[in-house]
Amino acid sequence: MDAIESPERALRVLAVTNMWPTAERHDGNFVRDQVESVRALGVEVDVEVIRCGRGSKDYLLAIPRVRRRIHAAQRVGRPYDLVHVHYGLTALATRFVGGVPRVVSFYGSDINSPIERRLSRLGMGGGVARTVYVSARLAGTVGDETGEVIPNGVDFDVFAPGDRAEQRRRMGIDAHERVVLFGGAPDHAVKGYDVFTDVLAALRARGLPVRELLLSAPNQTTEQVVAKFDAADCLLFCSRYGTEGSPTVVKEATVMGLPVVSVDVGDVSEVLAPVTPSAVVPFPRPWGTAKSRAELVATLADQTAKVLGEGARSDGRDRNSWLDLRLITRRVVSVYQDVVAG
Repeated sequence: MDAIESPERALRVLAVTNMWPTAERHDGNFVRDQVESVRALGVEVDVEVIRCGRGSKDYLLAIPRVRRRIHAAQRVGRPYDLVHVHYGLTALATRFVGGVPRVVSFYGSDINSPIERRLSRLGMGGGVARTVYVSARLAGTVGDETGEVIPNGVDFDVFAPGDRAEQRRRMGIDAHERVVLFGGAPDHAVKGYDVFTDVLAALRARGLPVRELLLSAPNQTTEQVVAKFDAADCLLFCSRYGTEGSPTVVKEATVMGLPVVSVDVGDVSEVLAPVTPSAVVPFPRPWGTAKSRAELVATLADQTAKVLGEGARSDGRDRNSWLDLRLITRRVVSVYQDVVAG
């Protein structure tokens, strides 16, 4: 990735986030990937991780910690040009950073949850130079017409289609089996594993045998994740109503050429609109009843059966080239440069 030219010195950014991957969990992979890509363009980025392993109280305990980092950088003559806040709730930890401008990125529940949205506003105060949303739907929810819409990017070099037959052989999957991928951890309630299993049960009741494959697993490597995309026939994405901002797993699946059937959350409609085969299923209205849930399961089963019947890979890699992490990263750095110039 070519570095951004600077007439004086590299931009210095303090990234503050409550999402960062560990050996046990992969929450925040997209934040880490963005930080590493920004660094590849010549921007110096330090990272302050809050809450992870410390509980919700760390949103408050991190306030003096962040201030100390800001002041320490100033004392040694290497001040930060800006603070990039990843996730709205994290803004509270950066509320008192003096004159250092802040960029705040919103990812989903920090807007979709009314309580989190209010807490995010409390943390933002009046000192935010720029807001960034991972989908236009999030920006529209709060009516922010000046906010930037920049989705999470996908590393096209890492998420590239491989030898599908070999991956299935290694996993003990027969060539004739229809494999449906669940793009999350079953114990993560917002991902809708209960809906996923009901859809698979509906398919089996119709005489269509399907095999379940879970994308999430403890301590697995990125290569193992990519292999599961290769081995599967379809990603079935069933997150709860109003919970997602811009689900990365859907974008990764399209880049891998894996067909996707998804509920209409976040920006999946935009991501999947040009992709064939794939489908987006809206939540039945009014939502929240047993009848509407049963209708959703039946429609998801219809669309999944249709996609599996086609038996083809999707054209998502070509259609969604705009999601290339390198392009997305340049947009993020452009926001940094605008803020500093302003």
